[in-house]
Amino acid sequence: MPRAIESNIAGQESSTISVQPPTKERVILAVILFFTLMVAYIDRVNVSILLSDNSFLSQMGIKGHPVQMGLLMTLFLIAYGLANVFLSPLGDVFGPRKAMSFSIVMWIISVFFGGVATTFSFMLCSRVVLGIGEGLHWPMQSLFVKNWFPPSERGKANGAWLTGIMVGPAVAMPFFAWVVRAFGWRASFFVLVGLGIIPLLLLWFYVTDHPGQNKRVNRAELEYIEKGLKVEAEQEAKYKSASLAVRLKSFAFDYRFWLLTINLTCILSILWGTMAWLPTYLKTARGFSWAAMGALSSLPYILGIICMLTFGHLADKAGRRAPFIVLGHVGSAAGIYFGAHATNNLAAAILLSIGIASIAIGLPSAWALLQSIVPREAMGAGAGLANGVGNSLAALAPVTIGVFIKMTGSYVGGLMFLVGLAGIGFIATGILALQKY
Repeated sequence: MPRAIESNIAGQESSTISVQPPTKERVILAVILFFTLMVAYIDRVNVSILLSDNSFLSQMGIKGHPVQMGLLMTLFLIAYGLANVFLSPLGDVFGPRKAMSFSIVMWIISVFFGGVATTFSFMLCSRVVLGIGEGLHWPMQSLFVKNWFPPSERGKANGAWLTGIMVGPAVAMPFFAWVVRAFGWRASFFVLVGLGIIPLLLLWFYVTDHPGQNKRVNRAELEYIEKGLKVEAEQEAKYKSASLAVRLKSFAFDYRFWLLTINLTCILSILWGTMAWLPTYLKTARGFSWAAMGALSSLPYILGIICMLTFGHLADKAGRRAPFIVLGHVGSAAGIYFGAHATNNLAAAILLSIGIASIAIGLPSAWALLQSIVPREAMGAGAGLANGVGNSLAALAPVTIGVFIKMTGSYVGGLMFLVGLAGIGFIATGILALQKY
């Protein structure tokens, strides 16, 4: 073939390639991250339903013992928080794909042992193993977002995968209420064994640590991602060959990091405190049936899905994050306060649902702010430290509510404890809002 014709064909091919629309593999990644987190939260909350099941409470020997009941969530959270802090740097070393895959294997093992547990001590051990596995998993989600999404898209990206926090309980509460009532409490654990295999396969076969490693990402999408990350990469270049100690110093002495960690502690305390006790509260204190309890227990998370997606998008458009986090704390405090004091049972359930859902207003913005503060090379450690400290302190919420129930015979004191935490979160993020973040 004449060289001129070959050159013309090559030019046409090059032109065809150059006008190809960008692929959307980062969107697929966000969907997989969402599904993985949804399964993680389904794994966590089946115990919340079991606390309303007399057969489970009797076999575990904890019926009528609210402090021991709270320990099922508290010990999980302590293990989860410590694993976030001490294991999350593994993601920076081995990559988020391998680290997250290992964590999912631990989930599967832990829920299997939960299903065959015959003593309360054995059940607590299975919860600790679950906490360790999920503690390694969470920071990897944020590291994936840092690697795959330019800063201008992180509000939406975080909103997409963080929605799993709300979808998981929204699905799990009515589903496990039905499973436990129909097949017994052990069946809920064996369902989780099968469910955990799905995100493991998706992660291993469809996800890579960086977009440049993924064969399904075309040049147009890769250039779009890399262009968005370029400025950030130049700012963080000095950390690429730095030791772990230097990476930690890049954010550990930044007051903004610690204000966000305080905020996260308050959000997680409200989340875990209500997640652990809401089904029991609705059934015992408010007198709802099993079916009504399952449906109403999912309401906060259905509303939370709407809040997370809506306000994550609005924060991207506004270019500011902190005001949305502040708004979330105001909504939480108001909803929980008025729900606790409502005389009508249905009104109480709806108000509490609004209060719980309000934490979702600022959650995508909180993680987007953290991702802008912490350098890429330290993202695993930074996300792990913030999430680990937050969850370690939030671990006290379920057992603290249990103490209030034991001391007073009422849930009101425990709910007011959560209102106070929303006030602390309001102050911490109000400082950032005043500084135009």
